[in-house]
Amino acid sequence: MGSPSSSSDIQYAIDLAMKESADSQLFDELPVIQHGDPITDRRSTFQAHLVTPIVTTEQVKRVLRKLYENKKIANATHNISAYRICGESSDSMIQDCDDDGETAAGGRLLHLLQILDARNVLVVVSRWYGGILLGPDRFKHINNAARNVLQYAGFIETKESKSSKEKTGTGKTKNWKKGK
Repeated sequence: MGSPSSSSDIQYAIDLAMKESADSQLFDELPVIQHGDPITDRRSTFQAHLVTPIVTTEQVKRVLRKLYENKKIANATHNISAYRICGESSDSMIQDCDDDGETAAGGRLLHLLQILDARNVLVVVSRWYGGILLGPDRFKHINNAARNVLQYAGFIETKESKSSKEKTGTGKTKNWKKGK
């Protein structure tokens, strides 16, 4: 028969369990979802949703499930998504995209994130089809919806923000709509 554990061993086990629980909660909590302003053209509507910081692919899946709980988003004709997650070493990047039936749209959205060097971010653009084919204009609207929400979140510097940084010496951006 083994001797009973010392109180220091028990305390160590409790401390370790609490740390693991805190670490787990950090990754279990969903980041804030920001919703951009809708863009409407010929009865089709495009709206971007931005989530940051995203640190695991499991978070991406959970955030997408959370977005689809919103019936309006779930009923969109297409929910185009792209994400980029900075790996443990600064050299590695996990990235992926989904067209959701809008051919080549996910790749274009991911390309935008790559050009901006956006890290630890997920962008979803919902499109509600209005019955009129938009041709290549649909890609312009998807890109603009994503750019707008990224700009409001501070991922893109505008001429105004560059000049205010030069004047004030700060790099802070204003908060924007944070959704539920």
